[in-house]
Amino acid sequence: MEDQVKHTDTGGDSSHPNDSRRDFLVKVSAASGAVTAVIVGFPVVRAFASPGLPQPHVDGWVKVADDIALIDVGVPVRVNFVQQLQDAWVESRALNGVWLYTEDGDKFKAYNGHCTHLGCSYIYDKDLKHFFCPCHRGQFDPKTGEVLAGPPPRPLDELQVEIRDSAVWVNYKDYRLGVSERIEA
Repeated sequence: MEDQVKHTDTGGDSSHPNDSRRDFLVKVSAASGAVTAVIVGFPVVRAFASPGLPQPHVDGWVKVADDIALIDVGVPVRVNFVQQLQDAWVESRALNGVWLYTEDGDKFKAYNGHCTHLGCSYIYDKDLKHFFCPCHRGQFDPKTGEVLAGPPPRPLDELQVEIRDSAVWVNYKDYRLGVSERIEA
């Protein structure tokens, strides 16, 4: 006698429950892969495309003094400030300075804090009443910024100044060093 096995006909594939589970897992895996690709892909595309996109204009105006009444008349005052810099993906901070000068307390002059020869910081000599660069003995007139002595190729770089609500704002810019023309760096 033979063993007889009863086969039940379900009207289709006998592995139907496994197929529906498999289809579900395939769809979940595909959806997870797509979400992961978008999450990873967006920053990668942005990183490659961002240098080619137009950059927002950087405003160089810096508040250097809160009240004009606190600035000495007839004596240059050095004011230091921290400036945020961004070069492609690198963000950094730089300590910069300007010299403020006023003869009457109303009209101000501001000079970039770097010597025009090689970019050294200069000081105000109270005895001689002029700016002095210790690196190569450059000397400048505080009223005009003109070169009095030494190797600097041009006068000090004068910056735009605005008075806003009794505060002093300076449009800070750096210029090329060691050349006679004033070219923005």
